Amino acid sequence: MDSLHHAAELIAGAERLVVFTGAGMSAESGVPTFRDALTGLWSRYDAEALATPEAFTRDPALVWGWYEWRRELVERVHPHAGHFAVARVNCAVITQNVDDLHERAGSPHPIHLHGSLFTPRCSACGMPFGVAAQAAPVRPAEMPVTRATTDRPPVPLSEHRENAENSCSREELTGAGAADFTAGATQLAAGTAETATGSLLREGPRTPPACGGCGEPVRPGVVWFGEALPRDALEQAVEAAANADVLITVGTAGVVHPAAEIPQVTAKLGGTVIQVNPRPTPLDGVCALNLRGTAAEVLPKIIR
Repeated sequence: MDSLHHAAELIAGAERLVVFTGAGMSAESGVPTFRDALTGLWSRYDAEALATPEAFTRDPALVWGWYEWRRELVERVHPHAGHFAVARVNCAVITQNVDDLHERAGSPHPIHLHGSLFTPRCSACGMPFGVAAQAAPVRPAEMPVTRATTDRPPVPLSEHRENAENSCSREELTGAGAADFTAGATQLAAGTAETATGSLLREGPRTPPACGGCGEPVRPGVVWFGEALPRDALEQAVEAAANADVLITVGTAGVVHPAAEIPQVTAKLGGTVIQVNPRPTPLDGVCALNLRGTAAEVLPKIIR
């Protein structure tokens, strides 16, 4: 049987489908990765210098400015066919990406393991802080996340601490099978792309807003180097993976822990793991099917 057809049949018959996405999923939309966003003014900094609690304490305006610049980059790109394919079905979405492309495609409640550029919070008390309204979904969708329970025992993940974007170097991104950045994405990362109003993206420090509750600076809502993953998100992800009868892993090389262990949870508990990736990855051995291709190319063919 053709692998694509076999995958489509497995997915169509799944009662509890989970889609797990990494950097390659977003790169196809033109989202610059963590280190690829270090261009222009930002090229003088190491990635780690802008992505730690210590960096924010030392220079909150510098760190806030970089993350706001990156958030605005994301607002200028669009979900691709793979995002829309995922949004068409009733499934749980777990993502390592910090953008809002799944939401804009219509997936209602993606689990953001590494936080989001669109959920800033107080650096002291943790109170959520609203940013400019996110773009509305490109099309309406009412698809609740499946949260079924089973008798299968939970599988603990490793206690490694990681950063949301450790896995997003160009080397791993290419290895994860993402297409080369488009000219537009390259311009975005270089800060030379114009906005819809014709203005260039603003680089440089920006003073973070103050928390409405305690008055302390608001921080980006992402996981920084040395920080643990959000407990609620991690527990939801493990629960979804443990209960899944089919899990599709897309655009991740599977080398950053503990997120890389999510597909293994499904496999160890008897579920079927399908990988969508143009190149081999360390996850090949736990996957029942390894489909070589990009997310935008393959997902619409297997999620119907």
